[in-house]
Amino acid sequence: MSALTFTLKHRPDQRVDLSPLVCQNLEGKEIAEIAALELQSGKAKLRVDTLFNIAMGDAQNIVIRNSFGKLDFIGKELNSGSIVVEGDAGAYLGMGMKSGSIRVTGNAGLYAACEMKKGTLEIDGDAGDFLGGALPGNKIGMKGGLILVRGNVGERAGDHMRRGTILIEGNAGDYCGSRMTAGTIAVMGRTGRYLGYAMRRGTLLLWNPPQLPASFNDCGAHTLGFLPMLFASFKSLNSRFADAAVAFNRVRRYAGDMAETGRGEVLVKL
Repeated sequence: MSALTFTLKHRPDQRVDLSPLVCQNLEGKEIAEIAALELQSGKAKLRVDTLFNIAMGDAQNIVIRNSFGKLDFIGKELNSGSIVVEGDAGAYLGMGMKSGSIRVTGNAGLYAACEMKKGTLEIDGDAGDFLGGALPGNKIGMKGGLILVRGNVGERAGDHMRRGTILIEGNAGDYCGSRMTAGTIAVMGRTGRYLGYAMRRGTLLLWNPPQLPASFNDCGAHTLGFLPMLFASFKSLNSRFADAAVAFNRVRRYAGDMAETGRGEVLVKL
């Protein structure tokens, strides 16, 4: 059965909350019911069919076409199925998702996968600040799952991260891994300033030398047996991380942030 497809007719001036268009909410609904759902846009509420042409299909497989950066909350709290976004996604993509998969062929805005619990999120382009982070005022960010970004990410990636894996093929902005309590962030490109700021535990895996704060201790060079197993777990991904040529097990290890518990680690390829 073909996917349930929403094709954007025109680009609205105001941002639009697309959180109602998730698999578990649309399962079992007729096309007339889906068309009549209301989406918040600024102070107004818009029917789905005023913004989208709808092609009926399997509600466990949703496609959003002609998407652009003002469509927010795509895949919010998704707990089954898959969503493919053809184009860019706005802020809060995959916020709090519990299961399933989301793929964006373009870029994503702020707070993508914030407080994500499980599932898989793939972004073919760039991601904004606070990827996999916590909402303002909260202290627990991403709790599980996998995020793969094929482009660059903004500042504070993995802020307050609790569990899970973030894979970044491009560069990461300042404060990557800030306030982490566990989990793994791997960055193939360059990282910005204040890497691992106030991290308590967790692993930052890097291909290029970072600008580390003085509160990280150099623990010397190591050959780590778990790294081949970690890279083997990426073999099924459509990513540079699956390429055996990029894998390594020899690293320089830094421990920190010593201003916190100091149990985090930064592993840099040698």
